[in-house]
Amino acid sequence: MTVSMDRPILALTMGDPVGVGPEIMVKALVDARIYQVCRPLVLGDRSALELARLALDPALKIHVADRPAAGRYQHGTLDLMPLSQLAPRDLKYGRPTSASGAAMVGYILTAIDLALAEKVAGLVTAPISKISMKLSGYNYPGHTELLAEKTNTSEFAMMLAGGEFRVVLATIHCALAEVPKRLTQEGLVRLFALTARALDRDFGLAGAPLGVAALNPHASEDGMFGHEEEEIIIPAVKEAQAAGLPVEGPFPADTLFWRHNQGEFAAIICMYHDQGLIPLKLLHFMDGVNVTLGLPIIRTSVDHGTAYDLAGTGKAAPDSLKAAIVMAAEMAQRRSGE
Repeated sequence: MTVSMDRPILALTMGDPVGVGPEIMVKALVDARIYQVCRPLVLGDRSALELARLALDPALKIHVADRPAAGRYQHGTLDLMPLSQLAPRDLKYGRPTSASGAAMVGYILTAIDLALAEKVAGLVTAPISKISMKLSGYNYPGHTELLAEKTNTSEFAMMLAGGEFRVVLATIHCALAEVPKRLTQEGLVRLFALTARALDRDFGLAGAPLGVAALNPHASEDGMFGHEEEEIIIPAVKEAQAAGLPVEGPFPADTLFWRHNQGEFAAIICMYHDQGLIPLKLLHFMDGVNVTLGLPIIRTSVDHGTAYDLAGTGKAAPDSLKAAIVMAAEMAQRRSGE
């Protein structure tokens, strides 16, 4: 069965059951506006979801669906595909166990299978924990690498988005001293092309200009502060331009993000993690969305962690999850027209 694009079905993975995932699911899905753009199906643990429901909105009903087509998808009823039956000892907030970790990964694996089989139009993932992954025997740095392996994707990238502000990372989780060693002309050209394709396919921004951030202050000031611009980044930009890609730069990062925020660029290619995430989180701390580019399926995610210190308090904000759901629904609608 192919997903109907009249309100696409989205698989919402609960994330770590002992983190804030169950709470933000309940908080997000009591918003009637979510049901105007999609049909959300939670993949997770019923006991964990019941704890959050009773604490936050006892009037909310849970409907168990054994497959996406069995959901009701009506505001006021939360559709759940229960994939685990965790014992009370595995549902203590902030205390992950091997069982809760295995369940957490299981939600993601099932969601991937459903998306590849076109039973759902995309994934929206709640936060997971590297600690939980390791406890359950999985050795992935995070969602992105797991998704890439299970979908046989070799070219992928992380985009963080808030409204019209978008940053794409050339390197992600590594020491700052490692960044120059990981940058290559070939790798950057591939990243420029991947980003341009994603902006066209998923955001309706064909031909929109991409700004490239310099690695060094003042874009190295003609080699005074480093040689990566001259040796790697500028050649990559020129090669991409010769291939017809709408890439400009590299520009000094201290002014580039202001220019992006004024609407000059559709996205910024950043050389390292904090270069992109500091401005993104300054402007969109509450509603930032993590998007994995290059996958054959749609995947968006919250831009925050499991927040074990907040789990069970009812204080976790659902803004990022709601933004991720809306973005995934919009992406699905665009892809439906292909």
